[in-house]
Amino acid sequence: MKCRAHAHGFTLLELMVVLVIVAFATAGVSLALRDDGATRLEREGLRLTAMLESARAQSRTSGLPVVWRSLPQGFEFIGLPTQAGTGSLTGPRPWLSQDTQAQVLQPPGAQTLVLGPEPLIAAQRLMLVQGERRITLGTDGLSPFAVLAATP
Repeated sequence: MKCRAHAHGFTLLELMVVLVIVAFATAGVSLALRDDGATRLEREGLRLTAMLESARAQSRTSGLPVVWRSLPQGFEFIGLPTQAGTGSLTGPRPWLSQDTQAQVLQPPGAQTLVLGPEPLIAAQRLMLVQGERRITLGTDGLSPFAVLAATP
């Protein structure tokens, strides 16, 4: 009686199935992870829209005109009443990312945004740039500042 030796190891089919599973898992993880640059720019845009709306509200309540302007390393609000506390928008503010640049798109040729004190302001747009990435913020003058959808 002959005993047949059992082969130990994996078959080619089993190895191929494992490789396909690993490939699908890797693809799923890479698609689930967002680009850090896009996330930083989106965070910068959301932060700035919140600050613009806060300055706009403070302008309306104080009755003083407030102007936003871009600086080489950040931005500032001019005309806000000086307040003590951590919630104050007075003074220069740095960008969250050092490579961020801002450009006023609307009104054409403007270097600043005027945020009040009237409840209805002119339509305004602002573009934030980080390298090749761009995001546009804006208002129609009545609605709050928001991140605008990219137009092709």
